[in-house]
Amino acid sequence: MKDSRDFPDGEKSAPAGQNARQGANKAWGGRFSSGPAASVVEFTDSQHYDRAMYEEDIKASRAHAEMLGRQGIITADEAASLIGGLGQVLEEIRQGKFEWKQSLEDVHMNIESRLIEIVGDTGKKLHTARSRNDQVGLTFRLFVVKNVTEWQDGCLQMCKSLGRIAANHQNDILPGCTHFQPAQPVSLAQHLLAYASMFRRDYERIGEIIERISVSPLGAAALAGTTYPVDPRFVAEKVGFRDIYSNSMDAVSDRDFVLEALFAASLVMMHLSRLCEEIIIWSNPAFGFVGLPDDYSTGSSIMPQKRNPDVAELTRGKCGRVYGSLMSMLVVMKGLPLAYNRDMQEDKEGFMDASSTVSSSLSIMAAMLGHLHFNTQKMRQACGQGFLNATEFADYLVSKGIPFREAHHAAGKAVSMAEKRGVDLESLSLDDLKSISPVIEDDIYRWLPYEAAVQRRNAPGGTGPESVKAQLAELDKFVLRSQGG
Repeated sequence: MKDSRDFPDGEKSAPAGQNARQGANKAWGGRFSSGPAASVVEFTDSQHYDRAMYEEDIKASRAHAEMLGRQGIITADEAASLIGGLGQVLEEIRQGKFEWKQSLEDVHMNIESRLIEIVGDTGKKLHTARSRNDQVGLTFRLFVVKNVTEWQDGCLQMCKSLGRIAANHQNDILPGCTHFQPAQPVSLAQHLLAYASMFRRDYERIGEIIERISVSPLGAAALAGTTYPVDPRFVAEKVGFRDIYSNSMDAVSDRDFVLEALFAASLVMMHLSRLCEEIIIWSNPAFGFVGLPDDYSTGSSIMPQKRNPDVAELTRGKCGRVYGSLMSMLVVMKGLPLAYNRDMQEDKEGFMDASSTVSSSLSIMAAMLGHLHFNTQKMRQACGQGFLNATEFADYLVSKGIPFREAHHAAGKAVSMAEKRGVDLESLSLDDLKSISPVIEDDIYRWLPYEAAVQRRNAPGGTGPESVKAQLAELDKFVLRSQGG
């Protein structure tokens, strides 16, 4: 049994062969003797989510109305009336007084319908020289720019959080790993700055994407352009875009800008997920490198000792959700002929979900980082497991004139000897070491301490203190430039 929610405008039923939308859609209803079935209305409805773009739609429409007036396509008074009416619609929506109607299909028709109620028949002139195809394209591009700009800010906050923590841990060391096996000792600051580098790339990548998004399709109309003497470049400049499309068919059918944004979102989430993975591992008592704050962890309903890294786990999990939005959009677009196809309506929900996920994940992770406690003593102790100074042993031999391949082999023999005896390399006696290579002297013991191994690596980008200071300084400059300083 259907109730009033199944039909627009509160109708309880629809006469046979008709439906509740008959004649309702003035955008295209002239061709049809009756409207689509109620189930089709519900299936094709997008205003329940695309209403989120109301500010962008009104911004684009006001620019379009101003252009129509400047070009003499409508009168100056009519343009002023449209601009003023759209301003009133904007305020009604912001104040929660606007009535959204499913029968009007999308955000664009809802706004236009209310505009006509406010300014009368002049409102019907707003759509002159444009189609919903180029209208939607411009509105959505504006919306995407607004959202990815928010991601940019989140990436910058991650850089700042990581930079602050790194600055406080320049002299603390931990095992650096490859293949998730102990490799060489590294500075904790260096480790954190690696993630800052990732989020800096994300920030810069998003900036490049914004440049490509900021191209206006208005003027393309449905697909073939328009016969009206429009000035698309004026509209582009008015909404803050840098250029206009060079091909009208591409203009209305291009969704590269959504795909690029979703790809950037996927990379941001991948970088967050990698960081979360390390926090999850490090917070395990078997490692004990990180202490989780109460505000960003949860307990167990049965095991009272548990402290679960739920924020990090959820962020890691949400990465797959964003990947799904990217893959979904790629599949939607892969078989579409030119020009616009209704399949493209599927571009918005996935993007909106991904955008919300990225923004919230960046925000909560940047906040959580500032509350983590790093157990630097456990990190230092862990350097004693896994022979992290074996490369120093080889480098020492190279400094004595031994070719690196021979030095590598000799270091491997030293590791094997120490392993069999259950001791560290630095615990082997000089006689033991000389049995491996006669060039070894007492000075090798100055090479083997883990702190010394870190301090020697001051090549650009390295883990040594001079290199880390340079990396911190460069990160500070980047943050300052990005904030307009």
